[in-house]
Amino acid sequence: MLQAAPTLASVIKAEETDGKPPVLFDGGLLGVLGSSIDDVQDQLGLSKHLLDIWRLRAERAAHEAGVLADKVVEQPDKNGVGDFFVLLVIWSGVFAGLMLAGKLLVRSLNNTRIVQARPRLQRLLRAGVPYLLPAVLSLVVIVFGSHLLPSSIGRALAVCLTYAGSSGVFCAALVMSLIAMLDAGHKRPAVQIIRQHCVRPLFAMGFFAALSDGMDTPQVGLTLGANVASCLSIFSGLVACAVFAYLAIKLRRPVGQLIRNRALAQRLGQPAFQESLRIFSVLWYWPILLMLLVSALDLVGVGEGSGRALRSALLTSGLLIATVFLGSLLHHSFTTLLRSNGAYRVRLMMVVYVLLRILLAVAFIELLAQIWGFSVLAFASDSHTGQVISDSLGHILLIFLVTWLAWVVMDTAIQQVLEPPVTRRGTHAPSTRIRTILPLIRNAIKVVLAVIFTITTLANLGVNVTPFLAGAGVIGLAIGFGSQQLVQDVITGLFILIEDTISVGDWVEIDSNHAGTVEGLTIRTLRLRDSRGYVHSVPFGQIKAVINHSRQFAYAYFAVQFTYDSDMDKASDLISEAGRQISDDPLLSLSLQGAMSVYGIDSMNLDGVTITAQFRTISGAQGSITRAFNERLKKLVDNSADVHFAQHYPQGFLIPARDTGQTAQAAAEPPRSALLLPDMPPSSQ
Repeated sequence: MLQAAPTLASVIKAEETDGKPPVLFDGGLLGVLGSSIDDVQDQLGLSKHLLDIWRLRAERAAHEAGVLADKVVEQPDKNGVGDFFVLLVIWSGVFAGLMLAGKLLVRSLNNTRIVQARPRLQRLLRAGVPYLLPAVLSLVVIVFGSHLLPSSIGRALAVCLTYAGSSGVFCAALVMSLIAMLDAGHKRPAVQIIRQHCVRPLFAMGFFAALSDGMDTPQVGLTLGANVASCLSIFSGLVACAVFAYLAIKLRRPVGQLIRNRALAQRLGQPAFQESLRIFSVLWYWPILLMLLVSALDLVGVGEGSGRALRSALLTSGLLIATVFLGSLLHHSFTTLLRSNGAYRVRLMMVVYVLLRILLAVAFIELLAQIWGFSVLAFASDSHTGQVISDSLGHILLIFLVTWLAWVVMDTAIQQVLEPPVTRRGTHAPSTRIRTILPLIRNAIKVVLAVIFTITTLANLGVNVTPFLAGAGVIGLAIGFGSQQLVQDVITGLFILIEDTISVGDWVEIDSNHAGTVEGLTIRTLRLRDSRGYVHSVPFGQIKAVINHSRQFAYAYFAVQFTYDSDMDKASDLISEAGRQISDDPLLSLSLQGAMSVYGIDSMNLDGVTITAQFRTISGAQGSITRAFNERLKKLVDNSADVHFAQHYPQGFLIPARDTGQTAQAAAEPPRSALLLPDMPPSSQ
């Protein structure tokens, strides 16, 4: 029935007039697009003749259906109706009886010793015997029984329906039998999902596919009418294609799991084959969908170019699968190679990997164009436009690769200095100066390479970059005049970085009342975190003086005041004892760079006598040493009766009694205590 399309096309062509449709667009972009669409329609056969063919076929099918309905109403064929129901009842009874017998046979076979020892055989018998044999045998009975009945519409429809029903049952049972063989191990969840979702779609697919085939037979065409049977056949075929496509999309993941899931020893022993299975498990349903699409187009009769389009589509599908497979294989190979040591090797291998991927993409585009009757390389070499485009793209690609290669070399060198490999012997951690300056140099290199690549790319695209450069110069000059403070910050910061005045991790004090640990340095600002956790961002232009507490070493300086009545020698001994305790401490001694130096009495004032001492420590450790010294000295002084800390309130002092003529009287009187007077200058007494 599908072969009637050319005849209908010739009939329609004979009925057409000689008038031609008016040309709406002649030349220009719209004309090119219109002609391209017309070429695609001509290649696929999607012209107006297809719509006319289907319009004429539908009209004739409606006419044949009307004639058939009038015939049934005027002359009812009771024998045909009886034959229809008789054949359906016979098919149902035979199928039900054979299915029951098959289940009994399977039950008896499962009790035998041979079958009990083989679980897969049990599942195969349980899924196949009760359905496969009844579907085939019941159809054979109907075919032979139909020959005993006269030709009628009822007999033809009954044979088609029983054929479709048996085919649906056979299709579902066959797939279930094959799936039962895989029901083991890690594949069992995928098998259960397939069992839950695919029984009814499989039956529907087999039913409509067989119905389409049955409606296409000459006997049915003579009985129902050629156009009615043809329309029913095409509609059933389209439904079968749609159900098959739905089933492929629905079960893409479970089927993929069945494809790639193998034993661990096989996966480890054959990595290349396992990678191929993994790729195929992801792409297996795309060729099926493409075949279904082409089959659907062939059913509706897209025209004489459908064969070529089918071949091109199939080749495109194969090329796509091969390209994806090669790309995945390339990725897997380079992933294995990149696991080796060597920063330069890893980065350069990435460049080679990108080059190979670009070559693979170019080869795919060229082969795809040749499949559809075009050549990109011929276009690039023969035509002037192609030469210009290919030269520009080639230069841009070359510039990109050179820029990327330069960036890879420089960035890898900087990373090697900032983060030296652990396996390299004799390497030291980078200094704070290097960790501060190299990231700035890295960012500057990145900006310079990006600007160079952008300018050269625009030049190769045909853009005149001279106005851009001139405009950039003018804008830079205007920014320079308008941002003098910014320029001052940048220049000051540059010299601070070069002179290594400040580095990341230093504790600094600057003249603008900011102090803290340096967390970051940019080309313009300094970022500090103070002792309370607050972050200060200070422009370099505001820094006039810097006190850095974190360079090479520091001093833990002690100035201790004692009262005038304290024993100064013993006070010095207590200070030395506190220093010895710190030197003997296993943790605190790591922060020291020498023994304590006691300088003796440094000054005397109204509050008391000051004795000074100091430790030389590593940078940043002077605070912890000072706290430890104060704690130990306080305990030592508390346990001493001859040494006292000076107080910060007015302190009295003793004035001895004068030796006058009243000595005898004083001797006769009871002794007086010394006079306690406030400590004040002599001029005020």
